[in-house]
Amino acid sequence: MPLETLDRTPPPFFKQGPSALSKLVLLSALALFLMVADARFHLVQPLRAVIATVLYPAQWLALQPVQAAREFSGYLTDLKTARKTEEAVRRKLAEQSQRAGQVEQLLLENARLRGLLALRERTPVPSQAAQVLYDATDPYSRRVVIDKGQLQGIAPGSPVLDGDGVLGQVTQVYPFVSEVTLLIDRDQVIPVVNTRTGTRGVAYGDPTAQGGLLELRYMPAGEDVKDGDLLATSGIDGVYPPGLPVARVVSVDRQSDSSFARILCQPLAQLQGASHVMVLTPMAQVTPAPTAATTPPPAAKPAASRAATRRSAP
Repeated sequence: MPLETLDRTPPPFFKQGPSALSKLVLLSALALFLMVADARFHLVQPLRAVIATVLYPAQWLALQPVQAAREFSGYLTDLKTARKTEEAVRRKLAEQSQRAGQVEQLLLENARLRGLLALRERTPVPSQAAQVLYDATDPYSRRVVIDKGQLQGIAPGSPVLDGDGVLGQVTQVYPFVSEVTLLIDRDQVIPVVNTRTGTRGVAYGDPTAQGGLLELRYMPAGEDVKDGDLLATSGIDGVYPPGLPVARVVSVDRQSDSSFARILCQPLAQLQGASHVMVLTPMAQVTPAPTAATTPPPAAKPAASRAATRRSAP
């Protein structure tokens, strides 16, 4: 094959066609036409709908990680907020519960103080209020300690009352505090009278046998005593003023082999939860007020003094 017949021009690297400028002009014109046509006649709207429908699954899958991250972040935020809210609500509930307990305690204390004031108005004996500090440490006696002593004028043997009735008697007096022996102590004895029948008797403390009851001893088996009878102080001992409520009869046991009835009584005073009490002056130390019958007449002036007065008058 002769060499002269070969084409010596190199082949083109890219396939030749319309120039780049021609393509730019054509595509720009087509884009401008499509924009104008879409703006005026909405020609591309169906195509957009088809493209959006086809691409929706891909878009949904692409947005799932972002949506999951946002939901997880929101869950953590909501959980943190819920925990803070729960803590605040629990703290507020605890404060309200504490306040409710304080209100109930204040209402109870207020009711007891009102009872003390009412009892003080009905008792014509000098008295002063005191607060119970604590129970005595002696396990074999029933005593409490109050915050008044010799410096406040407390005397041994003074009756002690709460808003419901007689609580006990002062047995030990110190400069700043005093010990009060409760009615249910085994060594306490108080003369009482049945307010229904007027029958007098003596009530003894018995703290161990019946859990804090009083026993009305030496009452004949045939005596008229019923459950619910109110016992008050008789005043014959010279310590307790008459008419103070003491206890109420809860049990009357009449046995055929005994000439005396076994009578148990429930004290009216709050022996276990008293906080404020009233200490009375013993009746033996109360000075009776002078009356018109006992007041001596004014002394008459001597005769000489009256004569001198008349002479000196003009």
